[in-house]
Order: sequence, then C-alpha cells, then structure tokens
Amino acid sequence: MTYQETIEWMFNQLPMYQTQGASAFKKDLTNTLLLAKHLNNPENGFKSVHVAGTNGKGSVSNMLASILQEAGYKVGLYTSPHLKDFRERIKINGEDISKEFVMDFMDKNKRFFEASQLSFFEMTVGLAFDYFTKEKVDVAIVETGMGGRLDSTNIVTPLVSVITNIGFDHTQFLGNTLEKIAFEKAGIIKNNVPVVIGEYTPETKAVFETKAKEMQSDITFASDVNFPVYESDLTGDYQKQNRKTVLATINVLKHYFDITEEALVNGLLNVVKNTGFMGRWQVIHQNPTAVCDTAHNSHGLKIVLNQIAQQKFKDLRIVFGVVNDKDLTEILPLMPKNAIYYFCKPNVMRGLDEKNLQEKFLGYDLKGGVYYSVADAYENALADADENDFVYVGGSTFVVAEIL
Repeated sequence: MTYQETIEWMFNQLPMYQTQGASAFKKDLTNTLLLAKHLNNPENGFKSVHVAGTNGKGSVSNMLASILQEAGYKVGLYTSPHLKDFRERIKINGEDISKEFVMDFMDKNKRFFEASQLSFFEMTVGLAFDYFTKEKVDVAIVETGMGGRLDSTNIVTPLVSVITNIGFDHTQFLGNTLEKIAFEKAGIIKNNVPVVIGEYTPETKAVFETKAKEMQSDITFASDVNFPVYESDLTGDYQKQNRKTVLATINVLKHYFDITEEALVNGLLNVVKNTGFMGRWQVIHQNPTAVCDTAHNSHGLKIVLNQIAQQKFKDLRIVFGVVNDKDLTEILPLMPKNAIYYFCKPNVMRGLDEKNLQEKFLGYDLKGGVYYSVADAYENALADADENDFVYVGGSTFVVAEIL
C-alpha cells in the first residue's frame, strides 16, 4: 500500500474514537497487552514521561520535549490527535515519523491487526513505541489519549507520571463526577514512580493522594510550589499553570538527565520551533487579529474566553463548531453575548450540523449565521471584519485543523 492507502486503511477499517465516538472505546487493556507481546514489548525499550489530564497535556508534553531537546537529548514525543497529518502524532526531536516507517510497520503487522480487531489508537501506540525503541530515543514523552487507567499508553512504566488537571470531558466514558474522572486519570500512577499533579480541587486531591499512597509514589502538587516565572512562546493564559506543571516535572527529571538553566529557558522559549506544536492561542492573521485555539471544554474555554475579553477590539467575531457528542450545557453560558457568531460543522463524521449548533446557541441569545464549511465561516468572518476587530476560531480541534 502507498502511504495514503495505509492511512486510509487505518482510518476507515478500524474503530477510532476520533471519528466514531463511543463505539471505539475499549473497556480494558487486553488488546494493547496482546499487541505489546506481538511487538516484543517495545514499551520496555525506552525511558518515558507519561502525561494525562483533561486539558493542557499536549502543551505540557511539548514543553517537556522542547526542554529535553535543548538539553541535548534524543526525545520521542507521542501526542494526539493530529491537526494536519497523522505523522504529527509521533515525532523525534520535532521531526515527524517517516512515511516509510509507517507503511512498513502497517504492512508487516496488518494481518495481526485485522485478526485481533485492534483499534486505530491501539495500532498507533504500537507504532510509536516500536519506533522509539528502534530509533533508540533517550526518553519519550507519552501523552494519554483519553483517561489513563484504560488508555493504550498505560503499559509504560515512566520515570515520572504527570496529571495536568481534571475537568468535565468525555464523561460518557470517564464518569460524571470530578472524583470519578480523577480516578481514571490516576490510573497512570505506578508503583514507586513519582507523580506531579498540575491543578487540583478538594475532590480530586483526595483521589490523587489515596492512589499515590497505595502506589508508594511521591506526589508533588505543582500549583502549591513557588517557581520563578519563565517566558514561553506559548502565550495562552492557561500556559501559566502548564509551565508550573512542567517545572515540577523537570525537577524530578533532573535526577536522570543533565538539564541546565539555559536548556530550561531556551526550551520554554522555542516550543513551536523545536516540536512543531500548533493550535494553542495561535495568531493566524493580523489586522484584523485572528487567533485559533483547540480548547473544547468548559475548563479550557473559560480561560481562553477570559483572555479574549482582555484584548482590545471593536467587534468580536467567533467562528465555532463542535462534535455531536459535546455537552454544550457547560459551554453555552460561557460564550460572550456581544460576539457575532459564524456557525460551522467540522468535516468529520462526528461533526455537529451547523444549523443544530445555531439553534442551541440561539437558546442562549447568541446570534450568528450558518456556513457550510469551516473555511467558508472563517473567510466570511475576515471579510466582514475591519482591522480593529478580533476573530476567534475554535470549539473543536477539528475546526482549528481545517484553517491551519
């Protein structure tokens, strides 16, 4: 198969949460363990940092990778979802995995994948771990897909586990209380492996402390630690807490790696250059200013919308689209009433119809027009705007992907 055929086979033939939703969710790690055995347990072939959380895990993962790269190490980075190309999910020192490696891996293992009915995510984790082992990375930053306890990545035994925060997202899988969601994320805490918690609430703190005690793991609550303030090229307001989480994690990693102050400073200043990270408070147009951000739940959107409110502008124009299993009741009360909305549907199977979205927003007195593609909505927002307006594009990773 060509690269394009390989990717299409992966996307179309196998269950995948990103396009299918609930039907792709697996209840245990049986398949992943079967896959690991088939691949000769590549998860044991490299040192790792395991990152979970409702929001911020992509930012934290990329910042950690950037710092370790600046420190001179060969750094694997596994994240999801991708924005433009599947290969973004698996990188070494900012370089995407090669098309040839993806094709060879899938070709070699396709029969096993089909016989075992592996999901898209399970296969991709196998691919990443196999690649990192064969390429002999010094360390890999491994981001969970969803949850933690049952996530396919949860076969690694890392140097440190990181949980950024807990908010309401994927509640149909992870539970409908903060305690239940925290329990799933805390599933990445391993025996005698230190854990860093980014943010907590009284409900989640107790869950983390209980699990850490059970696992005899040292626990650090990053938000309780006073760190120096470092600048970063990731300028979203929510990055302030993510940076604290990163600094607490680096303190643990200094026991294993030589990380100088210079590497730390340069790593935080050059995340985008070092890792190719996109879609977090990213300025995509000037005069008018247009910013896109992948925040897609109330926890993340609240911070982004507060940052928008602090900008100077004449009119606020919001290009917005979501997936159809998104709980809008948490999001709609946050959306600014003074904005002009451009409703659109991301071009994925799970995209919510733009007219349905408009209807739901109208119920909260949020008004705007309907557009038949994300690009059309964005182009119209720019065309309608004068140079003093502010255009925000968001609601879903898929919406952002279509305009980058």
